Amino acid sequence: MFAKTAVVFVPQCTQVRGMATLKDIRMRLKSVTNIQKITKSMKMVSAAKYAKAERELGPARSYGQGAQTFFEQAEIKQDSEKPNHLAVAMTSDRGLCGGVHSSVVKMIKHTLAEKKPGTQTKMIIIGDKAKAMLQKIYGGDILLSFNEIGKKPPVFADAAKIATEILDLDYNYDYANLYFNTFKSVVAYRTTEAPIFSLANMTQGTKLNLYDSLDDQVLRSYNEFALVSTVYFALKEAACSEQSSRMTAMDSASKNAGEMIDKLTLTFNRTRQAVITKELIEIISGAAAL
Repeated sequence: MFAKTAVVFVPQCTQVRGMATLKDIRMRLKSVTNIQKITKSMKMVSAAKYAKAERELGPARSYGQGAQTFFEQAEIKQDSEKPNHLAVAMTSDRGLCGGVHSSVVKMIKHTLAEKKPGTQTKMIIIGDKAKAMLQKIYGGDILLSFNEIGKKPPVFADAAKIATEILDLDYNYDYANLYFNTFKSVVAYRTTEAPIFSLANMTQGTKLNLYDSLDDQVLRSYNEFALVSTVYFALKEAACSEQSSRMTAMDSASKNAGEMIDKLTLTFNRTRQAVITKELIEIISGAAAL
């Protein structure tokens, strides 16, 4: 009789799996470290841009606040019960800045949800971020869209181009609103809306009708200047809010990456120690068996 020999399957040494795990952890640790370097660099760049945007915001506020004060003192109002509405969304083309752009889109969606049936709302989108979020639902209602916003600090000429396109619209709106973010502090901003008055709204002003010397040309000229001033004010407020939010977001991302690096380093050291201990046990067990 032949003796039966049992074939014992010896699995691969756990050292191979351990080394693969160490390699994966090392690659992930290197990736997170590179991400932290990028977020720190972006934070420094955003901090410099934020400081410049905050310095330029003070003079720009006089344009928008002056126009709004004039309309309030002249008792110029809009009738939101009329059917034709125009919504202007002020965002930019750049991301990685928290919920700055999404807050503007949410406010527009909330406003449209409260509109009465039969109200027609058309949109003008400033910045690709709002366009990407609104085009899926309201693609047929977008009249104009502007890009190349946010790459450079906005100037008065940029606001003039946007205002010119709004004035040359074929859409006769009864009332319009501009949605944008106003800067409050480094860690806070507020999404607000400002009315955009048409020439028809100005001619219906209660106190403006008291002056006979105001002809249509004067009202038209001031209406155009007020629109440019409001858009310029919104551009500066949105730019400052965006840079401060991006600086805060990159600071948080850098801290999160640092915490992940500490955890991965601890896991890497523990895994490496476990592999070394396993190898020592196998060596000692083999020597004892001999």
